[in-house]
Amino acid sequence: MSFPLHRPRRLRTSGSLRQIVRETHLCTDDLIWPLFVMNGTGISDDVASMPGVFRYSVDMALEACREADRFGIRAVILFGLPDHKDDVASYSADEQGPVAQLIRKLKAELPKMVVMTDVCLCAYTDHGHCGIVRDGVICNDETLPLLAKMAVCHARAGADVVAPSDMMDGRVAAIRAALDKDGFENTSILSYSVKYSSAYYGPFRDAAGSAPSFGDRKTHQMDPGNLREAIREAALDIEEGADMVMVKPALSYLDVIHAVKESVNVPMVAYNVSGEYAMLKAAAANGWIDGEAVMMETLLSMKRAGADLIITYHALEAATCLRKDI
Repeated sequence: MSFPLHRPRRLRTSGSLRQIVRETHLCTDDLIWPLFVMNGTGISDDVASMPGVFRYSVDMALEACREADRFGIRAVILFGLPDHKDDVASYSADEQGPVAQLIRKLKAELPKMVVMTDVCLCAYTDHGHCGIVRDGVICNDETLPLLAKMAVCHARAGADVVAPSDMMDGRVAAIRAALDKDGFENTSILSYSVKYSSAYYGPFRDAAGSAPSFGDRKTHQMDPGNLREAIREAALDIEEGADMVMVKPALSYLDVIHAVKESVNVPMVAYNVSGEYAMLKAAAANGWIDGEAVMMETLLSMKRAGADLIITYHALEAATCLRKDI
């Protein structure tokens, strides 16, 4: 008997062999592409802190979705950028707003594309907080009807999935009840169940103009040190009617993704957030890393941790890489 008896390297001798014995696979079906959409025409406004990411007018966002469809991306999530903001987020449920407009166009032209929408007030309030503010305090219960109204607006336009990201207690139940009352019982809810109060959101807030004008979001977003609470949050949202749950951010919370995945029986989504994207892009631009290789390794780590789907600004680039591997 030759030494060593066990040679794991036998299964690494060629790229084809490594591929067929790989335990975790990433494919375009796993990717959800986030898009920032605004009023106007012909606008593709680049986000300085997120190279390769743009704020699109509705017509240009539609063209971007056509390209995503050609690359096999099956789902997008839309973030609205309103023309006007006020203290009660009046334009968050605007039936003629950019999100509603784009949904209708997408469902008419690309009916098979899964259209998800972010449901939160932060981009629509002049103070940048996720809910109604009274005397410096975010009012949970007063915010719920506005979130429900926003979700119904998106469903009425044709959204397949609404995704509340506000982290108000009870918002999934409020949205589910409002959707069902208006005849949208088949509209799914992807809840940002486990959303941490993270420093990784800076570039997103640049893009969406949603940075809070005072204070922070620590009273409603989760403490980064908590894991057991994440399992509880996910369980509560599922009990209230969530069809899918999310962990956000992803890369620094792979242990949380794994723990939540082990505790739930619904699809698990990871959000590869703006700060994670921006760091990788900056390092690649400086020649410190192989950007493409690190991108694919990063996304694969999220799948390996337990994510069924990944929201990522890398979606189109990753789809290009996956196509090359076919």
